[in-house]
Amino acid sequence: MVDKQQPKKLVITIGGLHGTGKTTYAKALAEKFGLKHVSAGEIFRQLAKEKGLTLQELTSLAKKDRKIDELIDSRIREAAKKEDRVIIDGLLSAWMAGERADIKIYLFTSDEVRFKRIASREKIPYEEAKKLTLEREKAEKERYKKFYGLDLDDLTVYDIVFNTDLLPLNSNIKVLTDVINEYMKAKSGE
Repeated sequence: MVDKQQPKKLVITIGGLHGTGKTTYAKALAEKFGLKHVSAGEIFRQLAKEKGLTLQELTSLAKKDRKIDELIDSRIREAAKKEDRVIIDGLLSAWMAGERADIKIYLFTSDEVRFKRIASREKIPYEEAKKLTLEREKAEKERYKKFYGLDLDDLTVYDIVFNTDLLPLNSNIKVLTDVINEYMKAKSGE
């Protein structure tokens, strides 16, 4: 249910490592606030599918071909620039949205939980999910440092750092919803 008193512009980013719940939370918050949802992870998975590659194969290709990251990142920047009411999830979404973002959220959880979520989503064994995810994240950290000069371990770009293991999913969504509502109230001068 979208509140008619909501601001005309609301750009939210959700970052975090793979398996922290970025897309799950972004979809829920998009629905609550009537926002368009853009997902870097979904763009990456779609690109892999279009090229007939696995996520690992596309990650390996991206190490050599900067154009893959540039394509995804340009879509994220474009969404932040063109859309007035959008939630963008992705590892670099806070940096790509830049000053256009009203609220930048970073999600984290234990590696065990992340790997279980990824194993379930990708329908692969836990150990394989762990190995592939750690390889992918190492490659991404190296690429983003090389291409953009970004240190993904530096969380100072974010307004909120939130542990998705804190409470059950619906409770966590309520906490984030309350934060966004408080932000909108403060912004409107109430």
